[in-house]
Amino acid sequence: MANLLLISPYHSGSHKSWAEGVQKHSQHSVRILSLPGQLWKWRMHGAAVTLAKQFLADWDFQPDLVLADDMLDLATFIALTRKRLANVPFALYMHENQLLYPLAADKKKGPMRRNWGLRERQYVLINWKSMLAADHIFFNSHFHQKALFDELPLFLRHYQDHNEEESVELLRAKSTVLPVGIDFHEIDRLKSNELPTILWNQRWEFDKNPAEFFATLRQFKQDGGRFKLIICGESFSKAPDEFSVAKEAFKSELIHFGYATRSEYNQLLAQSDIVISTALHEFFGISILEAIHAGAFPLLPNRLSYPELIPTLYHQDVLYSNRYELVQKLHTVTADLNRYQSITHDLRSKSLTYSWNRLIRQYDQEIEALIHIS
Repeated sequence: MANLLLISPYHSGSHKSWAEGVQKHSQHSVRILSLPGQLWKWRMHGAAVTLAKQFLADWDFQPDLVLADDMLDLATFIALTRKRLANVPFALYMHENQLLYPLAADKKKGPMRRNWGLRERQYVLINWKSMLAADHIFFNSHFHQKALFDELPLFLRHYQDHNEEESVELLRAKSTVLPVGIDFHEIDRLKSNELPTILWNQRWEFDKNPAEFFATLRQFKQDGGRFKLIICGESFSKAPDEFSVAKEAFKSELIHFGYATRSEYNQLLAQSDIVISTALHEFFGISILEAIHAGAFPLLPNRLSYPELIPTLYHQDVLYSNRYELVQKLHTVTADLNRYQSITHDLRSKSLTYSWNRLIRQYDQEIEALIHIS
């Protein structure tokens, strides 16, 4: 059994559930080194210093491998711990990256609002140098891997000399895809609705495109569509205005509006018949897979990581290209939910591909291979 040090500088949301999932399910001994999930920009700058200090003060655990996520300045962490970890391999897990995060049209919104809507290159450079410093890089989806390596050369070309564009192929050569695991055991099916129940279960942020989601529902309602509505999810700053407007516009349809505890969330999943995403930014899709496992039929944009999550056989039923297609599919599905039960059942079965029970063997094999190579 190996010792794995797993570093989670921004210990919240998918970063937290991933780290704790590895720790819970791996056959190896896993120690998590983390900081609270807040102040993400400071985490990318300062967490490496704080966590290196914490690690060096603890002599009870000597790792055989260090696995950090993308919020860590890995190059700085390695430099500060080199005397103790000189012969230990380092791997980096890319949940997301700061190069491909969409910028809001309104420069006063989104994570770059204090920089007048301009991408802050320093965070892209932290990701890039962390990948260079790692012995191996894991991506949560093929879409994420391809999208980053397609865009990174264009970013590096902004620099007029020694832009290290050739480093992209070196990074690509030491990267593989390792999906996020999900604990499905608390999620069950419970459908007894008089009207089809539509679910939003993503973050309340502009990159999840709530404006398009609510515009779709308004059009569907104007066309005579009848439904119930569940709106849940987290907001880490001021929620987009669309949510407060929607709370009034859909007050007769709403079953739930706002944050839900884990137990409440599982119950809401169990009540949902249809889950919709209109996201502009998604590298994996944990919340969508949770809803699918609960028996909700997905309607997803034909972009980002979504085509990867859905078997090709069902792309025509599930994926849409524009609002018109989404509204039409919503009418079709809500008109006869029973007809789509067989697809929903098969998608639910396929979602188990991403359960920790199935994925952890791959994780442990990757861990062992990296230790052996070192």
